[in-house]
Amino acid sequence: MFDLPAVPNNHALAVLLLTVFALYLFRREDIPLETSCLGVLLTLIIGFEVFPFIPEGRDNVVKATDFFSGFGHEALVAVCALMMAGQGLVRTGALEPIGRLLAKLWKSAPAISLLLTLVIGAILSAFMNNTPIVVLLLPILISVSLRTKSSASGILMPMGLATIVGGMSTSIGTSTNLLVVSVAADMGMRRLEMFDFLATAAIAGSFAIAYLWLIAPRIMPNRQASMSDSSPRLFTAHLTIQEDGYAVDKRLADVIEHAGGHLKVERIQRGETNETRIMPMPDVVLKAGDRLRVSDTPENLKDYEASLGAKLFKGKHRVDDEHPLIAEDQQLAEVVVVPGSPLAGSTLKNVRFIDQFKLVAIALHRGGKAIDLYRKLGNVSLHVGDVLLVQGPRENIASMKKEGNLLVLDATTDLPHSEKAPIALLIMASIIFFAAIGLLPIAVSALCGVILMLLTRCMNWKDASLALSTQVVLIVVASLALGDALLKTGGADYLAESFVAIFSGAPPVVILSALMLLLALLTNVVSNNAAAVIGTPIAISVAQQLNLSPEPFVIAVLFGANMSYATPVAYKTNLLVMNAGGYRFSDFVRIGVPLVILMWLVLSFVIPIMHPLTPQ
Repeated sequence: MFDLPAVPNNHALAVLLLTVFALYLFRREDIPLETSCLGVLLTLIIGFEVFPFIPEGRDNVVKATDFFSGFGHEALVAVCALMMAGQGLVRTGALEPIGRLLAKLWKSAPAISLLLTLVIGAILSAFMNNTPIVVLLLPILISVSLRTKSSASGILMPMGLATIVGGMSTSIGTSTNLLVVSVAADMGMRRLEMFDFLATAAIAGSFAIAYLWLIAPRIMPNRQASMSDSSPRLFTAHLTIQEDGYAVDKRLADVIEHAGGHLKVERIQRGETNETRIMPMPDVVLKAGDRLRVSDTPENLKDYEASLGAKLFKGKHRVDDEHPLIAEDQQLAEVVVVPGSPLAGSTLKNVRFIDQFKLVAIALHRGGKAIDLYRKLGNVSLHVGDVLLVQGPRENIASMKKEGNLLVLDATTDLPHSEKAPIALLIMASIIFFAAIGLLPIAVSALCGVILMLLTRCMNWKDASLALSTQVVLIVVASLALGDALLKTGGADYLAESFVAIFSGAPPVVILSALMLLLALLTNVVSNNAAAVIGTPIAISVAQQLNLSPEPFVIAVLFGANMSYATPVAYKTNLLVMNAGGYRFSDFVRIGVPLVILMWLVLSFVIPIMHPLTPQ
């Protein structure tokens, strides 16, 4: 049996309970994450304002307004600046050459190309947000699978997970890393430099890449990628009213009602030469020979033909096996609803999607399933991670992509490209270089990079603002506030003492391994940022209890919080991959759980070697 430490003070108990409740709220899908974060933050502030707390051995009361400090925290500034700088790479199409190279290699050597894709995705993610990397690679890999008539499910998830593995390699790879490094430095630990744990991550990452390359594709069930499914396409055709049909001498409103209420007539042509055009007003009376121009799915067009007793024509030819429907100069594209997108939390009707982009949304992919909601899609509230299937002229899709407000997953249209791409790459490389050599803190170098991106017109302020995510800002601020409260009230010390007591007598290596596994489990059900910020003060307290250097324990928390492999909700790119690949929740468990176990075992062995557990 082990002896748990004495019960902490009331403030510490309250903060511990709030932390548990916050972690529960953060994983709720029916409550916006922003609302949960703001609620937790306000609860802390009001609680400490109404019930002041004086730490033991100090005379100063903990100010409730101190918990607002997260809004100006160096880690949050760095995260936001890096997101904005990364948007410059996306806007200029600076990653396009990599995409073209991979697309060519896949034709000749698929196995080697998959390995190269995993490695490149991991390396790029070590220095920038992995969302644009995943967005770049998804359409390439799906296009390859379609051309080779192979399943995309064996390559999409490994690619997405490889970018998460690569993101843990440097201090700027993910917002999680930045938060852990900054919080640990705030607590007095030596600030970890950009490449301090690169070797450790590279060793573990090599095992992960090998697993994702050789094993994951073979144990992945065959799923239907959303871009290769039988999603509806819209076709423009003419319904010619016949003399013996229902529509003769009927008002257009009655005809539409008879057809089910969904028939949308764009215009009416009348006369033998069809030169007379009539506005499709509800009271227009249809005559034999009238040609109704309509756009809809093939199935709906055939239904209208049958219910109205009309004949369906495409140009001068009757629609039949010899003259099928074709969509001239039309393309399908998949538009991802990502954080910062104008569609997130809104509806197509509210943003006037058709008027703004001159495109029609015909289906919605949510949770890996294609939902045909063409007739009522305009009123559906869109969520982050949703993928809209849209159709329209080639130039309109290209225009939407170049505008940069939305991320388009589409292998048939060109990626945005600009003469500014080399400048954007140089600026991003400079951000990394000056931070890596220690000349400038990453928050300063990233902000300088943002200004340079703006001054050189690699992006504008609208692009920069779209790169910011309210969710990321509020989850970081709320997590920092919780971590600060745990530290000041002694809640973190209590958790650390309890953790050490449970593993009483165990070697420090075992305690470090258990702490990393705890964070790995936590990060797959709640925000990885929340897990990291709460775990960091606990790690330092555990090290103090054991009288050991805190660095190995902090690094264990950092790696554990990055193991977001086992559920689709654990990381935003998992949702993108899930939608595009048609995966199920169980597929992430099947592939992700073994990867979590593999990384945990390897890192449990490597961390103590690369970062010795020396006395403090």
